[in-house]
Amino acid sequence: MNFIKRAWYSIIVKRGRTFLLIAVFSAILIFILAGLTIKSAALQASENAKENIGATATLSINRENMREQRGNQDKSTTEKNESATERVVKLTDVEKIAQLDNVSSYNILSSTSAGATSKFTAVESSSDSSSTTDTKEADGPGDGGGPQQAQGDFAISGVLSTAALEAFSDDGNTIISGKAITEADKNTNNVMIESTLAEQNDLKVGDTFKITNATDTSVTYKMIVKGIYETSEVADGMGMNFAFMDPVNTIYTSYTFANTMKGSTYKNTADSATYTLAQPKQLTAFVKQANKLIDTDTFELQTNDSLYQQMLKPISNITSFSENIVLLVSVAGTIILALIVMLTIRERKYEIGVLLALGENRFKVIAQFFTELILVLSLSLVIAGFSGSYVGNIVGEQLLAQETESTTTSNTSKFEGGEPNGGGGPGQGGEMAEKAKQPDEIKSLDITLSLTELLELGGLGLGICFLSVLIASVGIIRLQPKNILTS
Repeated sequence: MNFIKRAWYSIIVKRGRTFLLIAVFSAILIFILAGLTIKSAALQASENAKENIGATATLSINRENMREQRGNQDKSTTEKNESATERVVKLTDVEKIAQLDNVSSYNILSSTSAGATSKFTAVESSSDSSSTTDTKEADGPGDGGGPQQAQGDFAISGVLSTAALEAFSDDGNTIISGKAITEADKNTNNVMIESTLAEQNDLKVGDTFKITNATDTSVTYKMIVKGIYETSEVADGMGMNFAFMDPVNTIYTSYTFANTMKGSTYKNTADSATYTLAQPKQLTAFVKQANKLIDTDTFELQTNDSLYQQMLKPISNITSFSENIVLLVSVAGTIILALIVMLTIRERKYEIGVLLALGENRFKVIAQFFTELILVLSLSLVIAGFSGSYVGNIVGEQLLAQETESTTTSNTSKFEGGEPNGGGGPGQGGEMAEKAKQPDEIKSLDITLSLTELLELGGLGLGICFLSVLIASVGIIRLQPKNILTS
């Protein structure tokens, strides 16, 4: 009788032992499968999150290098003025990067400030007595490193398109009348103003008004109201003290007009440019390609996937936990099964002695035990296949709930702590830096059983069987038939 038949008969006859092995092996496989399905669902959730959020990259001056260069220069007024014009991005560089295959859209950003006139005044905050035009110049704005003009009464946010701004894509700002600023508004004086500002100055779409240059109030500009938007943002501590930092005093216009206000030296430049990628997974490759097109000593391309990373944190913890489950259960399962097989071998010494005395090969005896475990594995796989996904859902959702609660609490504390949003108020770098917001957490995992997990589970099961029998077979190889039968 060959070892396969002996294994089959042994499984049938020794029902108690068989049921014990099936129960133990099923429990091991169920937890391994739960770990595999949770890991697979977590990885898929992270991929979906990245696709939904997308990825952006911002081209701006390399601030760290700029500080080092300024530290090595004399502090003369001439050199300070010369370096100021170098703190901007050239449109030729912006366009070169925009031509890369992975760019789905891009936006050009340029910010400055403007002064009020007798017929067009800013919405006053609680401490606006100090918000009148100040001709004192300051160093660069919060975003892009471009030159910040003297503070005025209004923040001028120059863009290529307002639709590409996060402020208009996350329900923070809503257009209630007229149209948005688009690429078609280049080289025009078309603007979008906030509804509160429009009501105070009795303006509607199509009306005109005048603003002044923040550094030279004798220079005025005639603006045309193309659209009126409504903002849900409220002035923070700084915005309560300075009119131009109050969100309702932000005027959106084309970046070309913002550059005009800053002076002729800023023609065909921008404070920064943002790129939205068509394939977020290729973010690293995109940065490598783009860096070949620019002077990385002067400019830098910063990626902004912070929202994705915040959403990914609980998923990463779950993935790590599921990997630990698979590893620990596999090791523990191997040890447990090895001990059970060793105990059964001790009970079957006489059977082994007879087989060896009849001339049976030792390795075929070992193969019999391995075959018995393979048969048990087949039944256990069926049981695990039906129940492993259910257990995975329970464990996975519980883990996700705990990790999400922990991450949300951490993020809430972080945002309530008043971290800077990129520097400056709206239009002075804060708007350009896209104000940070707390992302929506991933609330569920799509835990399903696939053929891949079953095949992987079967492979791990075979490995556990092999190691268990290998450990237990050390004693079989050393057994002598005469000693067994006479003992």
